[in-house]
Amino acid sequence: MSQATEQLPRTLARGGLSARAGVGLKAEHYRTVIETRPDVGFFEVHAENYMGAGGPPHRYLAAVRERYTLSVHGVGLSIGGMAPLDALHLQRLKALNARYAPALFSEHLAWSTHGTHFFNDLLPLPYTAETLVRVADHVDELQNTLGRQVLIENPSTYVAYSASDWSEPAFFTELVRRTGCGLLLDVNNVYVACTNQVWDMVGYIDAFPLGSVKEIHLAGHARECDEAGRPLLIDTHDRLIDDEVWALFARVIERTGPVPSLIEWDSKLPDWAVLQEEAERAEATMYAMAASGAQRAARR
Repeated sequence: MSQATEQLPRTLARGGLSARAGVGLKAEHYRTVIETRPDVGFFEVHAENYMGAGGPPHRYLAAVRERYTLSVHGVGLSIGGMAPLDALHLQRLKALNARYAPALFSEHLAWSTHGTHFFNDLLPLPYTAETLVRVADHVDELQNTLGRQVLIENPSTYVAYSASDWSEPAFFTELVRRTGCGLLLDVNNVYVACTNQVWDMVGYIDAFPLGSVKEIHLAGHARECDEAGRPLLIDTHDRLIDDEVWALFARVIERTGPVPSLIEWDSKLPDWAVLQEEAERAEATMYAMAASGAQRAARR
């Protein structure tokens, strides 16, 4: 546990998770987590990995759930798709939430289905009035099915629609107003999208409805170039978090105060110790920024 964490109380964040750093739970680390009980705030799992009725994944997850709070993150609902939400998928999400009672449940603002086709990617949406109505209806259906508030995550994007007539932060602001959903702010996605789209990332954060953010994601990205030689960032989740993403995270926390913050690492998994170090850095940043904000407030 970091010294910065010890200096401040671990307040319960908006949504039931303590305002600490967590780590995405992967099968490669099941036994390490169960046997060593590392000092992390929570674990997050992808819903689609636990939609079967039983087997080793549930046995291990149940053992982890006995000791830690969970957040469940959905990646396959296609909440921005043109078609109605898949009824069977919704019922499986409902059963999973009932089984593990996670503190938070989240989904991406994206689409991944068209007709009978499923794309192994989270594709962006045009930010139009028509899209807003469709997404809001889908969020309402999801929240009604689960009987709880859900968090919607901002996407990482590589292209933008010329038809969009809302900025991304404005779209999220209106979605929250219409549905009462919460938000999952992926800081790496902000950095990736703003770099690729040549958006002002500080302006993005300043315009984002931070009061509705109940969880934050942090991850690594790859840096490439497009055919014109311009920077092109790829949201890979397979390496250490970039220093500039850490700086953007600090700016967010300065505005929000401590928020449950997750280290995402989905491929080329390192030893557990690397993930633990990233979580400790996130936690130290959270509480250092909170302490700094409290000191500034005291001097006023």
